[in-house]
Amino acid sequence: MPSWFDLRSLDITIPEDEEGIKTAAQSIHSLIQQEISNGIPAERIVLGGFSQGGALSLYVGLTGDVKLGGVIALSSWLPLHQKIQYEGLNKVSVLQCHGESDPMVQYAFGSLSSKLLKKHLSNYDFKSYSGLGHSSCPEELEDVKKFIVKVLP
Repeated sequence: MPSWFDLRSLDITIPEDEEGIKTAAQSIHSLIQQEISNGIPAERIVLGGFSQGGALSLYVGLTGDVKLGGVIALSSWLPLHQKIQYEGLNKVSVLQCHGESDPMVQYAFGSLSSKLLKKHLSNYDFKSYSGLGHSSCPEELEDVKKFIVKVLP
């Protein structure tokens, strides 16, 4: 199922589309550099997405050359987690949100990413929502709003 990258499976034993993820990430890194060239400070850029877009946002936010204002990942996971250099990432602010009843990107995938990111990021928050599927809800959107206000004072 291609979108940002080829999603072969959400089974952790199946290899991820590393080439597709890195190609999509490079496109986003280029957009970020363009915004910086246009005068937007990197620390005023918040990158976010839902599902694959959230996964890509996490990957881009943790692999870029600049420290962004923040990263928001909704109903997603951290792709290529074993290939990321985690040293020096503790200053990246990340909000990850996930519905506990998500049938597409199972809550377990978000939770596994959360456990890993909590070890390496000091400005990391994981929010879960009871009964929420592969969707959003007012409570989640309010949490996103609070995060943006916090990282972009």
